[in-house]
Amino acid sequence: MVEQWPVLTLLPPVVAIILAIWTRKVLLSLGMGVVLAALLVSNFGPVGFLRQLWAAFAGIFWAEGAVNTGSVFILLFLLILGMITALVLMAGGSEAFSDWAAQKITSRRGAKSLAAGLGIVLFIDDYFNALAVGQIAKPVTDRFRVSRAHLAYIIDSTSAPVSVLAPFSSWGASIIGLMAPIIMAGGVASNDVLGFLGAAASNYYAIAAVVAVILVIWFGLEIGPMRKEERRALKKNRMYGKKAEIPGELSEDLPVHRPGAMSSIIVPFVALVLGVIASMFATGYAESGSAAPMDMLANTVVADSLLYGSLIGLAVALGYYLRHTRNNDQFKGATLINGLRQGAASMLPAIWILMLAWMLGALVGELGTGEFLGGLVTEAGLPTQWLIPIMFLVATGMAFSTGTSWGSFGILIPLAGDILLHVQADEYLIPALGAVLAGAVMGDHCSPISDTTILSSTGAGCDVVTHVRTQLPYALAAGGASLLGYVVLALTAWVWLGLIVTLVVLAGSIVIATRRIDGLEEKYPLPETEASSKA
Repeated sequence: MVEQWPVLTLLPPVVAIILAIWTRKVLLSLGMGVVLAALLVSNFGPVGFLRQLWAAFAGIFWAEGAVNTGSVFILLFLLILGMITALVLMAGGSEAFSDWAAQKITSRRGAKSLAAGLGIVLFIDDYFNALAVGQIAKPVTDRFRVSRAHLAYIIDSTSAPVSVLAPFSSWGASIIGLMAPIIMAGGVASNDVLGFLGAAASNYYAIAAVVAVILVIWFGLEIGPMRKEERRALKKNRMYGKKAEIPGELSEDLPVHRPGAMSSIIVPFVALVLGVIASMFATGYAESGSAAPMDMLANTVVADSLLYGSLIGLAVALGYYLRHTRNNDQFKGATLINGLRQGAASMLPAIWILMLAWMLGALVGELGTGEFLGGLVTEAGLPTQWLIPIMFLVATGMAFSTGTSWGSFGILIPLAGDILLHVQADEYLIPALGAVLAGAVMGDHCSPISDTTILSSTGAGCDVVTHVRTQLPYALAAGGASLLGYVVLALTAWVWLGLIVTLVVLAGSIVIATRRIDGLEEKYPLPETEASSKA
């Protein structure tokens, strides 16, 4: 059936996305998408259907005759991160950090800026960024009544967009590896890193997403569904809705040691960060045998690095927990075990969602959804320069429907290279690659089945569908401005002019929206007692 009607390959992800937005039940929606995809792959044969379901599930844990450490270690990382968070909370570290930040940070803008700054600084990997930033910033943003949806937006818009722009990140190094043969064949850059930097300059969406976060924080712009979330947080001191399905949220029954020490949160998370970074270089060296930083990053094993770094962070967090609570009779062995159990359990909702998203991604790959969308480009026969905005749109649609930007990279980067090298349009090669990167990140941002969307929601403690709905207006604003920039680039072949147009249109839309919308903070100021404690 799929061979006769290839457009059906789009059906499972589209159904999952529509159901998720309509019902707000992410597990149910992903499950329906998985079932539909398995039916299509098996051509509606009952035995084949069950085999496809089992293969997609088993593939998470076992692949090519060995344990699939790429996914298993990420799941373990999530469980361990939940344990670290519980230990930090019980040791009083989160409360101490919140008290300290309340003295140093005097506004909601400052609390949001802390989250954005951490997101930009921790660019080494998007998964790590999405989860670590939320755990560090959440006590502060909660104290200043910043909605979890807004925190998730900040995290999501400073994780993948920054990682994809930085050559010294797991994303950057891997993308350089994908682009290297194309750049060499076209002779458009003296080396691979310069070629990547050229594509980064053409990655209008990633740049616009980061700029948008800064402008939104500075001007206090809350529009659409985000405005509702922020109003509730300010007015009712509830950071998320009563019916929201919150991943990564710890029970309020866990005891908190007082007085807490800031070292209980700072040192474990610093150990986690340094452990992950060191492990990335170590695994990269083990894989490549080269001590060159770019070679190590290009060959790093991210899942292994996340697990090793999290184990280091867990050991340090446990040490500080025992150190600070040893004289407190309330924190005996049973309390520690209960805290570790609850910490791990808090991550289970995110794990179920992530596993279903992986299953859907595997089945969509079997259906050939990405190849179908890529084939539309090759068959269109458009003028060469218009491949730049077209590649942006196709990459957006592909990442949105498949839930993975990496699938878009793997299909469209070689495709764009082949087309442009074939017609000898070398001047458009680097911008077209940048447009692919931009579209893939935008599609990720808009998709409720994307792994980065799920992990950003988990890090922030926000319902996945709420995160997608509230982030969408900002993503569409940055995406629309980027599309106009690519049209200008196609017309003029000037990369910088296209970028300037993108940023001007983005800033203009934010200024217009700011003028039309009254500030929420003026309508719903923090209570006097709270405000004075933060002064």
